Amino acid sequence: MLLSATKIAMLVTDVCLLLYWAVVFTHLIPPELAYQDYTDPILSDWNNSFVLLDLAASLTGLAALCASSAWRPLMLVSLTLTSTAGLQAVAFWALRGDFTLTWWLPNLFLLLFPLPALIVLIRGVTTGPSAGSGQRGEAAGEPGCGLP
Repeated sequence: MLLSATKIAMLVTDVCLLLYWAVVFTHLIPPELAYQDYTDPILSDWNNSFVLLDLAASLTGLAALCASSAWRPLMLVSLTLTSTAGLQAVAFWALRGDFTLTWWLPNLFLLLFPLPALIVLIRGVTTGPSAGSGQRGEAAGEPGCGLP
């Protein structure tokens, strides 16, 4: 159940991150609406510094959702990168003393939604009735491209 919900959250998050960067690089949103002070080159550079982290998180996440054998390490990497991106952003805005909800809410989501699944993946926690049969429950299933 937990990994099923995580897979849905990953799919939505990964697609949204890819769309976000497509919008940023094609300038579909006027710069002044993108974030508070887009004209500040430091904030612009800070925002753009996340592109590789976000793309790596998204691409490994989408690969994990479609992988038949290597899904577990891909999901672990993707969720770790996603949570790291959220943590970095939250730390930055906290250090600036800027508590604008439009930045905090999505970044807290990025930071927090991966944590339960990371614990399950790292600890190999068994779930469901198959736990007693020597199987690892849901955590051992192969996602393939089907969701959940």
